[in-house]
Amino acid sequence: MGQMTRQDQIIKVVRDKGYVSIEELAAQFNVTPQTIRRDINSLADQNVIRRHHGGASCESSTTNVDYNTRQALQLDAKKQIAKHIAKEIPNGASLFINIGTTTEEVARALLQHQNLKIITNNINVASILRIKEDFNVIVAGGTVRSRDGGIIGEATVDFINQFRVDYGIIGISAIDQEDGSLLDYDYQEVRVAQSIISNSREVFLAADHAKFGRSAMVRLGNITQVDRLFSDAQPPKSIRALLKEHSVKFELCE
Repeated sequence: MGQMTRQDQIIKVVRDKGYVSIEELAAQFNVTPQTIRRDINSLADQNVIRRHHGGASCESSTTNVDYNTRQALQLDAKKQIAKHIAKEIPNGASLFINIGTTTEEVARALLQHQNLKIITNNINVASILRIKEDFNVIVAGGTVRSRDGGIIGEATVDFINQFRVDYGIIGISAIDQEDGSLLDYDYQEVRVAQSIISNSREVFLAADHAKFGRSAMVRLGNITQVDRLFSDAQPPKSIRALLKEHSVKFELCE
């Protein structure tokens, strides 16, 4: 397959999936990862796709990748992140868990714990955790988003503000590499996440490496507002400097 034909096909695959890794593309086109990296660099220089550490995307700053695709993206990384976060949560703790496929993996990783009290605005998280008879799972009121089971709205914010918990576990759609802004797509979801941050004694951010440098239009806050960042790869240099300056602990989840 010629280079231009392969690059055209890469564009189609990335647009269809929203995000695809270098390893997937190399296997699909039966070429080396180095060849795929050159293709991605060329396409990114043309502003056709967006280059990421380990892959490429064609996402919009206004619309997230669909839920089913997000469930599969970086799944191994999300599981490793979830495992590391679960190790830091003691039995008997209270916690918030917000919307996101990474936080859903955290919920699965917590199933071996005992006597947790969980408040969530994620129907999928509640469904995962409901099988534990010793867990007290509280679902926030509000409007349910059909596309991913997230619960949002003013009623959700008011509900969250009634609590003060030990740990807030949040996921995010994007992290700006320049200033560390935490970014998402739905301003109503962002308002709920802001309330979770405000009402948690300790905030854990779960973010795989593909979140760094992505674009989303709604600003949730800044990475300096969290207490600990859990990721499967080292953040960009600018983010590492912010973490150090504001004493945010980084956990590498390999």
